[in-house]
Amino acid sequence: MSPSSHHASYRAPTLLIDGRWCRGASAQTWSVRNPATGEVLDELGLAHEADVDRALQASQRGFEAWRAVPAARRSQLLLQGVGAMRARRQAIATALTLEQGKPLAEALAEVDMAGELIQWYAEEARRVYGRLLPSRLPGADMRVSRHPVGPVAAFSPWNFPLVLSARKIGGALAAGCSVLLKPAEETPGAVAAMVECFHDQGLPEGALQMLFGQPAALSRQLLESPVVRKLSFTGSVEVGRLLARQAAEGFKRMTLELGGHAPAIIWRDADVGQAARLLAAHKFRNAGQACLAPSRFIVHQDVLEPFTQAFVECASSLRVGDGMDPATTMGPLANARRVQSVSELVLDARRRGAQVIEAAPAPDPTGGYYAPPVVLCGLAPQARVLTEEPFGPVAPMLSVDSLEQALHQANATAYGLAAYLFTDSASVVHACESGLEVGALAVNNVAVSVPEAPFGGVKHSGMGSESGIEGMEAFLESRFVHQVY
Repeated sequence: MSPSSHHASYRAPTLLIDGRWCRGASAQTWSVRNPATGEVLDELGLAHEADVDRALQASQRGFEAWRAVPAARRSQLLLQGVGAMRARRQAIATALTLEQGKPLAEALAEVDMAGELIQWYAEEARRVYGRLLPSRLPGADMRVSRHPVGPVAAFSPWNFPLVLSARKIGGALAAGCSVLLKPAEETPGAVAAMVECFHDQGLPEGALQMLFGQPAALSRQLLESPVVRKLSFTGSVEVGRLLARQAAEGFKRMTLELGGHAPAIIWRDADVGQAARLLAAHKFRNAGQACLAPSRFIVHQDVLEPFTQAFVECASSLRVGDGMDPATTMGPLANARRVQSVSELVLDARRRGAQVIEAAPAPDPTGGYYAPPVVLCGLAPQARVLTEEPFGPVAPMLSVDSLEQALHQANATAYGLAAYLFTDSASVVHACESGLEVGALAVNNVAVSVPEAPFGGVKHSGMGSESGIEGMEAFLESRFVHQVY
């Protein structure tokens, strides 16, 4: 099937409210575009205030019904949903590539990862344990039991819409919470296809719902409602700060994952070739539009030249193009705003004297939102790219001559999500594990996000964790019971 044929088959989803797929009552729509061409794929109908009110009422009813479903049955239904995802893998990935731009191979990998995340949560649903305490009185018991926190308002972004939605709906549903999911309007189709896999298993009406709308108005209405008991958000610091204020008014629990500016430290005893290969692939995945992408390369001066050369060679092998083309290894940016933002950061670095290496050509930008993979050398300390998250295919190289200097550079931003270290020195590993201000550190690899481990940041990168037992804890509350017989 040709890319144009896939384009013709794309349909924007409707809303999922109270167990039914329906069009929003708002007269407003959102144009869903293909980033590879700039063409409109379809018009997405948005929710009206009345739709949101219906969804909130249904979420409360759905919570009461879903929390009463035994954990083993909840686990079974979620696992059946994961099976449906895997059966529909190709269709979900195709929708993701068309609306988000990433190469189809990356979209397929995202479907797999999203399924793995929800599978882990489904299995963990059977292991929500309380505990017994030694009694202070004769003829009495003291115990702690765990209970779902309540209806959850979950907001996911456009860059990894499946994975970042799966972290939220998987943990919430496994814990017994109902979920009101608002994915990004830019990427509605793939998330809707994933949600449908779980809706089709016969969940109680209102247990899992999906809304699209004007983000500011919709989020305000959800968070002002006493029905919503928890906020789970992934996105920018600015929006996260706003939502946190709104949630705080109602004393709602919150989990916030707000981006990063990940340092990658390459020490003088590292395997330079391996480091370059792994980091270049990780950096340019999804065209660099990842909060955990390495975005500052802090290289010991003894290996700066060979590492940079090897990294540029890896970047030069990329083929930038339409994600539906099997030959493409880096797709377009998600929208025109990202192209403008990345271009401004590169221009600022150039004006301050940086050497700009365009490692691979981008296609003719007419229509699509393309940017070339860029390596920056000789950066001035004031370059904006060193403190602003690039969220694009830009790789700044920095030279250091001491570990103290490397740690200072690594910690010199407001972000603290992930970091990468390549070394054979146990003492360097220990110093970085102790000294880096991040939520996750990968040593001689790039895997900082797996279903069974917590994922979250420090400083302005967020609050709380998703995935792992910590991710389940975010949707549970503890109750102390002291019973005298």
